[in-house]
Amino acid sequence: ELARAVAATLASGRGAIAVLPDGRTAARVDAALTALLGPGRHALLTAESGPEKRYRQWLAVHRGSVRAVVGTRAAMFAPVRDLGLVAIWDDGDTSHSDDNAPFPHVREVLELRAVGEGCAFLAGGTSCTVEAAQLVESGWARPLTADRETVRAAAPRVRTVGDELLARDEAARAARLPSLAWETVRDALRTGPVLVQVPRRGYVPRLACQNCRAPARCRTCAGPLEAPDERDLHCGWCGRPEPSWHCEECGSFRLRAQVVGARRTAEELGRAFPAVPVRTSGRDHVLDTVPERPALVVSTPGAEPVAEGAGYAAALLLDGWAMLGRPDLRAGEDALRRWIAAASLVRGDGQVVVVAEPTLRPVQALVRWDPVGHALRELAERAQLGFPPVSRMASVAGRREAVESFLAATELPPDAEVLGPVPLPGRRGEPSPGERALVRVPPGSGAALAAALKTAQAARLARGVTAADAVRVRIDPADIG
Repeated sequence: ELARAVAATLASGRGAIAVLPDGRTAARVDAALTALLGPGRHALLTAESGPEKRYRQWLAVHRGSVRAVVGTRAAMFAPVRDLGLVAIWDDGDTSHSDDNAPFPHVREVLELRAVGEGCAFLAGGTSCTVEAAQLVESGWARPLTADRETVRAAAPRVRTVGDELLARDEAARAARLPSLAWETVRDALRTGPVLVQVPRRGYVPRLACQNCRAPARCRTCAGPLEAPDERDLHCGWCGRPEPSWHCEECGSFRLRAQVVGARRTAEELGRAFPAVPVRTSGRDHVLDTVPERPALVVSTPGAEPVAEGAGYAAALLLDGWAMLGRPDLRAGEDALRRWIAAASLVRGDGQVVVVAEPTLRPVQALVRWDPVGHALRELAERAQLGFPPVSRMASVAGRREAVESFLAATELPPDAEVLGPVPLPGRRGEPSPGERALVRVPPGSGAALAAALKTAQAARLARGVTAADAVRVRIDPADIG
């Protein structure tokens, strides 16, 4: 559909930009656009192309010999002449946000280009972010969604496995996978491949005592013990091996997995279905496609390969609590986006089993296949609580004294509210890198807040500050906890 939109824009005599979250999805749009227009009619700008080819493509766009661009994040700045369409796919993906100053986000840059150059703006995806719902609610954009009859005909059947069913299920207590999941896999393997989404890579990323369930900790730094493969046991913070662990609470020498990784899941499924090939797709090795024949494909979120032909016969979405339990404002939205992205690869007559509490809002939205409704409810709640994107927010991070002195010297708008500062979490056992304060203003005061912070930061830098007293300012931070 993105390729057709780009082709229609070119047919009208104007240029187009389509930004995708990663090279795999960009390659799919590139192939579809080549099939529609033929070779040489558009440019592909991704890191996989290499600097020399990417620079040649960029020059072709700059000269105007190519008027359509498909690429990843940096393509949002492509100098396309007479722009008629800017499009973004899956705007909730974190890869669309640049972590380097001035921290541009693809969706916001394309919105500005659409307004400044008078062209169309298109945001597409299998799910819906709160920001996209706000664009529709404000009247700036219009929804392009399928009716319920079309959704029910195309979407697979979604079934849930909650805590009550897991507690009564002997198979789930013994092997982590409930009976419903085993039966779904067994039946689906007769007709095609089965996708298994696991939210953690590795073998056994987190361990606990078998008897008392106390977390397994390092005796040196109290960091969590991990098993990256089936033999080694070491600390996830300091890296020291732990060959003779025992529980300090009950004295037991037996361990159990709190979180099971993709490799361990693949091993368990391989033993349960010995005649079926098992393939894994994750950060170290991402598969683009898998054949249509029966197979088990174990993948981490975002690395799911596309099944050739009609799609997967079924999908298992395991350990839903691991994604829903993150201490983040977007935990539910991100979990639903990951689930729907995987479930959309399943054929319409297939089944999806999600292991998560069925009463939770993201799980119910997945069952109903209603990401737009979920985004609208999230938007309404954030409006009541004053959270982004309804409010505008800025983060100021650094040493506590530096943050406090910076905020004291800043002439904030009268309606600004300062939250914190609070310590930032350290990484892998390291001490906190500093503290962070959040400054929140209601709608309409975002420009005043940005101007005040910019003025204060410029004055501070003009006086000269040491590295220890530096503060990091970011408007609309992607992660606010």
